[in-house]
Amino acid sequence: MHKLESGYVASILIFLVNFHVAYTATNFNISTNTTSFSKGFTPLFGEHNIFPSDDDRSLQLHLNQYTGSGFRSSDLYNHGLFSAKIKLPSEYTAGIVVAFYTTNGEIFEKTHDELDFEFLGNIKGKAWRFQTNMYGNGSTSRGREERYYLWFDPSKHFHRYTILWTPNKIIFFIDDVPIREIVKNDAMGGDFPSKPMGLYATIWDASDWATSGGKYKANYKYAPFVAEFTDLVLHGCVSDPLEGVVATDGEDQLATAAFASLSPNQKMAMKNFREKYIQYSYCYDTLRYPTPPPECVLDPAERRLFKDTGRLKFDERHHRRRFKQTRQYIGTTNHDNRKDV
Repeated sequence: MHKLESGYVASILIFLVNFHVAYTATNFNISTNTTSFSKGFTPLFGEHNIFPSDDDRSLQLHLNQYTGSGFRSSDLYNHGLFSAKIKLPSEYTAGIVVAFYTTNGEIFEKTHDELDFEFLGNIKGKAWRFQTNMYGNGSTSRGREERYYLWFDPSKHFHRYTILWTPNKIIFFIDDVPIREIVKNDAMGGDFPSKPMGLYATIWDASDWATSGGKYKANYKYAPFVAEFTDLVLHGCVSDPLEGVVATDGEDQLATAAFASLSPNQKMAMKNFREKYIQYSYCYDTLRYPTPPPECVLDPAERRLFKDTGRLKFDERHHRRRFKQTRQYIGTTNHDNRKDV
């Protein structure tokens, strides 16, 4: 991690080349399969703070001093690919969480499954942080969260965030770049999500923990806080567990699709991302898990970066310096064209 400036700049350029290859190889072709808000979704809460666009292809979620807001898919899916382009609130957003996730908690309250992107409120000028997580069969006591820094400012442009969930693996993507892969094995048992889930998005006040462990709170003089969503994708097997209808006819097609298998270039892009931007991983938290959970694949190159707490060894000031350097190369790209990123 401690390199000369010239070496660091070279590594960033190599990282960008790997990202470029990953983008062109993924071939999601999801732009032609987007779903309008009224066709695929319904308000979850704070309906007066939900603002669909005139063409029904985009919407805003607002948070003010009275309430946040959220929406969910109208259907549940037995596996699928779930995606959206999202632009996060700007300026001072400490204490604010924007979540993009799948869950079935409204139906299976004690045995719910869940896959999360959670974007954690930010102080202007600092690198944004976010986390991913997985729960299966109500395994909330065995959290599998990972936390990362973003290499760009997510409030400036739309970026695509994607959750792929098949019977055998889960992959999280940002702009088609894989950032985390979880492969099912028998030792996981029910901890791997297995019941139909819906897609959700919310914005809410999490001042008690979201930013620096609750040190910085939401400040409503900056309200309303606005998260924007567009190009929403619901691609999966529609199911209704309450009626005993759990579709499986599309599972093979989903599991064997090109985007469900990472190419060598994509795996390298994921490795580079994780070495440079991961902040915390439960797999390396030996205080919490003396024996790593069974799905953990311990990478020696990653392992040397972490303390026994699962947190990075280097401090935040070092990361802030790296973030500013990275933005010189990444911050000016055209984010509407994934091949340029």
